[in-house]
Amino acid sequence: MDVFIAGAGPTGLTLAIDLARRGCDVRVVDKAAEFFAGSRGDGLQPRTLEVFEDLGVLDAVLDQGRALPVTHVHLDGEFVMERRMAEPLPPTPDVPYPNAWVLGQSRTEAVLRDRLAEFGVRVEPATELIGFDQDADGVTARLSTGETVRASYLVGADGGRSVVRKTLGIAFEGTTDDSVRVLLGDVAADGLDHEYGYWFARADDPMSGVHLSPLPGPDGLFQFAAPLSEQDTEASLDTLQRRLDTLHAGVRLSGLAWSTVWRPNVRLAERFRVGRVFLAGDAAHAHPPTGGQGLNTGVQDAYNLGWKLADGSPGLLDSYETERRGVAARVLGISEELMRRHQEGDEDAHERGENTRQLDVSYRTGEGRLVTGDRAPDAPVVDPNGKSVRLFDLYRGPHATRLVFGAPAPDEPHTYAVLRPGHTAPHPYVVDAEGHAFSAYDASDGTTVLIRPDGYLG
Repeated sequence: MDVFIAGAGPTGLTLAIDLARRGCDVRVVDKAAEFFAGSRGDGLQPRTLEVFEDLGVLDAVLDQGRALPVTHVHLDGEFVMERRMAEPLPPTPDVPYPNAWVLGQSRTEAVLRDRLAEFGVRVEPATELIGFDQDADGVTARLSTGETVRASYLVGADGGRSVVRKTLGIAFEGTTDDSVRVLLGDVAADGLDHEYGYWFARADDPMSGVHLSPLPGPDGLFQFAAPLSEQDTEASLDTLQRRLDTLHAGVRLSGLAWSTVWRPNVRLAERFRVGRVFLAGDAAHAHPPTGGQGLNTGVQDAYNLGWKLADGSPGLLDSYETERRGVAARVLGISEELMRRHQEGDEDAHERGENTRQLDVSYRTGEGRLVTGDRAPDAPVVDPNGKSVRLFDLYRGPHATRLVFGAPAPDEPHTYAVLRPGHTAPHPYVVDAEGHAFSAYDASDGTTVLIRPDGYLG
C-alpha cells in the first residue's frame, strides 16, 4: 500500500507516522520552502496526548511542553484576579492524561518529523501538489517540481486553502466574518513572569483585551492575541504595542517571531472523500481558536484514517467520512458557541469544559454507557509475573486488541484474558488486581471487548 500526503502539518505528519509504522509506503510533501516557525495551535487536548503516546511521541511532547498557565487579569493597569482556562484534574485509572498541554505547533511538528524520520520517511519541502487525476486503481499526482507520482491513495492535509479540496470541487460550507480581525503571534515581553499568562483590558470592557500566554521553550516567548480596530491598518509589533499602551499594561514588547491576522472562519467540507482521495485536518474543517480544537481534530482525523487506509477494505474506507465528518461538525459547534459567548462579553467564555477535551468523541452505533464506537478507557493491571502494566500498553501499536473478561481467552495475537485476583489462564492474560478494568468496561465474567487500532470499541 502506498499513500501520497499533501501537507506536512500535524495532521499529515500523524497520518504518515501511523502508515509508516504499519509498513506502508508513504510520501509527504509540503509547498512551504521552510518548516513553519510559530505557536499557532499550541493547546494539545487529553485525547491527542493519548494518540501521541500510541505513536511514540508523548515523552518528547511532555518534556518540551508545559501545563496550562494561570492567567493574571489586569484591568486599567491594575492586577485584579487570577483565572484558569480549566481547573487541573488528577489522573484516574481510565484517563491517564486528563489535562490539556501546551506546546507551540512548530515544536509539535518537529517532534512528529523526528518520529517519522525513525521510519525512514522525511518531509519534502518546497514541493507543491498542483493537480491530480484518479482512476479505479490509484491516483496520479502532479508536483511543482515537474514530477508525476502514482499512488494508491491521496490525502489532502493541505490546510484551509486546500488544493486537493478545490480540485475535487468539494464545497467548504460555512462563514467568514471579515468585520472581526485578531492579531495573533509570538513575541518577547519584558518584565513579565514567564510562569503566568496575562490578560490586559479596560475595566469597562474586560472582554476586549490583549492576552499573552507563555510558550514553553528557551526563547521565553509569549503567544499573544489582540483585537484589531478599523483604524489598525498594519498588523505589526507597533500596532500591538500601541494596543497594550492604551490598556496601561506597562509592558514593552520585542522580537516578533511570528504573526498572522485571524478572522472568524467556521467551515466544514461537504465531503471528506471522493474515490481514492481523502481530506483531513484544516482541509476538511476550519475552526476558530476558541476551545483549542482545530489541531486536535486534525490529529484524530489522521488517527482514524491511517489504519483504514492500511487495511484498504471498502467498508472501512467508507466509514472515515461517516465517523469523522460527524465529529468535526460537533466540535465546530462547540468552538463556534465559545466564540459567540466571547464576542457577547461572557466572562466565562475563556474557560474550557469537559466537551473540549475530546475524550467524549464517539462513533457509537447504539445506546449505553460503553458501546461500539466509544473511546476504550485505560486501566492498571498486572501481568503473570506481577509486573504493573496498563491496558493502553496492550493496545499500543498498529493492531486491534481483544479482551475477554473473567474467562480464558483464545490463543490469538493481541488477545488477553482480564482476570480477577487469584486466577490464571493457559493463554495470555493480565490480572485486574484493583478492579479498575472491570469497572471501566462495565464488564461481567464472559464479556468480550474488541478495541480497534485507533483505540475505540469495535
